[in-house]
Amino acid sequence: MKKSQLTHAMREVRNGQTQEQLAMELNVSRELVSKIENGRVEMAPDISRKLMKRKGSPRLAMALRYEYTGTGTTLLNGPNVDLHRSSVREKTIEEAEEFLAALKAFSFAKPLSNLSNWERPELEKTLEEGVELITAIEHLLLIVCEETGINFTDVWQNHHTQLMAKGYVQ
Repeated sequence: MKKSQLTHAMREVRNGQTQEQLAMELNVSRELVSKIENGRVEMAPDISRKLMKRKGSPRLAMALRYEYTGTGTTLLNGPNVDLHRSSVREKTIEEAEEFLAALKAFSFAKPLSNLSNWERPELEKTLEEGVELITAIEHLLLIVCEETGINFTDVWQNHHTQLMAKGYVQ
């Protein structure tokens, strides 16, 4: 995701607010909001956390994750993408089936450090299918959260709470 997508996401989360209003909400200067929106300054982690907590925007979450880590889903916005909830649902099912088939076809029985020259590309293909599924799922979450007004951050917080309750994280 390019900084322009982070810039676009920042403008979207303002949702009619002025830069001054958002700055007051975040307890920063309007000038800082402007510099972040125009890509002249990187958003500090504390500001990004405040913004995500207040706005819960999946588009902003995608942009921030890519900005900070260089990994994660990129917002699909090309000429061949259809982000209607039904299309995204169908694509998610398709990608899930392809990943499951690739996962079933690859054997994880031996140590991965001992893969043969022909097994490694098969594993890489399985990983690529996994990334395609993650992209589809994240877009499904994005569309559903946006259409329903469900806060994306709350969805993840609820998930984290469940993981803690099950003893998977501390």
